[in-house]
Amino acid sequence: MCSPPTSACRVRSGWPARLWPASLLGRLTLVMVAGLLVTQLAASAIWASQLRAKAQVEAQSAARYVAHGAAGAIRFFRSLPPAYRLLIIQQLREMGGTRFFVNLNHAYVPVEAIAGQPLADSVIATVGATLRQDLPNSPGFRLAFAWPDRLAVAEHDVRLDDLPNAWVQHVLLLQPDPAPILVIQTEIEPGNWLYMAALMPNPYFLNTSDPFAWDRLMPQALSLAVVLLLCLLVVRSITRPLAALSDAAAALGQGHDEEARPLPETGSREFINTARAFSAMRERIGRYIDDRERLFISISHDLRTPITRLKLRSELLDDEALRNEFEEDLDELDMMVKGALQCVKDSDIHENPAEIRLDALLGRLVRSAQLAGHAVAFSPAGITVRGKPLALKRALGNLLDNALFYGARAEIGVAEEPGSVVISVRDHGPGVPEDALPRLFDPYVRLAHGREQNDGGMGLGLGIARGIIEAHGGRLELANHPEGGLDARVRLPASG
Repeated sequence: MCSPPTSACRVRSGWPARLWPASLLGRLTLVMVAGLLVTQLAASAIWASQLRAKAQVEAQSAARYVAHGAAGAIRFFRSLPPAYRLLIIQQLREMGGTRFFVNLNHAYVPVEAIAGQPLADSVIATVGATLRQDLPNSPGFRLAFAWPDRLAVAEHDVRLDDLPNAWVQHVLLLQPDPAPILVIQTEIEPGNWLYMAALMPNPYFLNTSDPFAWDRLMPQALSLAVVLLLCLLVVRSITRPLAALSDAAAALGQGHDEEARPLPETGSREFINTARAFSAMRERIGRYIDDRERLFISISHDLRTPITRLKLRSELLDDEALRNEFEEDLDELDMMVKGALQCVKDSDIHENPAEIRLDALLGRLVRSAQLAGHAVAFSPAGITVRGKPLALKRALGNLLDNALFYGARAEIGVAEEPGSVVISVRDHGPGVPEDALPRLFDPYVRLAHGREQNDGGMGLGLGIARGIIEAHGGRLELANHPEGGLDARVRLPASG
């Protein structure tokens, strides 16, 4: 386990993370596509092995059948006187031929054999073994498979295409789809070679043994495409309601719930129940926020009246020391009531989101600070974000006020990063101890340096700013600058 993450961990986990989609739609699609492909490939491999085994058995049986017929033809021509052989061959051709196309030559005719066909080589081996078994006294056999358009049938490079069509039309298959031809040559006596050519019982046996032929792959590809399309439609119908639920949850978390549409109660039973539960939760949260706002306003209003009466009564006390103690306690109580009311008012800003030009918004804050005699440096960047203008102005104003209260001067910078816009507000004060940084967002927490610089503050500004920024989908980061002072960085989602 890699904790904290290191460069080695990132190297080990980087490439699987890039291959694994981030969305549920992408993940379900990838899993279903991969599962279908693996299943299809496994089934195709099993089917291909069975098809090859079946083709091998059928080809061996056909090879023995052809070899026995060839052995009988060879015996017949050997038994004829040499002068009658050509006459018999001519009569056979005029009668339409027999099982074999037969010719006599004075030497072996070279044949351009089909290469790279294991099944054809196996058939040739079986035919040769069967011929040697049936004709043990033969001097030998020359066997090969060849395509008709390249087949030589006689000496002087006489090819099959040069022969009259009547000689071969009933023996060899030349049109429309040529089939491989088995050629058997043997020397029946010195200087006389018998040439025989024939088709296998299944002329296209080489095609039947190929599981990846186009006519076989096309139906499988079509069925796979249909199944994948249906799977994608099902996955999309499942994930689309989840995307709507995600958008609604994001709008609720960022305070844009008034813009969100009601979740459609359609789809599967589980999603309908989830949508109803989410809608009920959203209504409860809305009522809670409204009740909280009314409660805070009521409490603040109701408390300020008795506080004012107590202040007036404390003026009637004769003991000055006791009167001062009463006034200090009442002032502290009044400050706490005002702070609670300010926290509610600044956090619950009801306005519509819009495109905000940061140069204009920050420029107004900078000019106001400069008119008050503060030193603020700012360079326009021409960047736009989407948010609630008044709320964002209050958040950035709180950060700028802190920087001016606790530092000699402030610097504001705006920059774009991938997917986000960064607004930095840096002061040139003494900074903050590292162990105190996490506590700066707590209400009423003020460091000693802060109390010296701004004794009228209540320690609510950073908490209010963080709440507003998080409602915009961003985050507020505090860190000490390397050159001194506190650097507050606001990261907001990019407008695009």
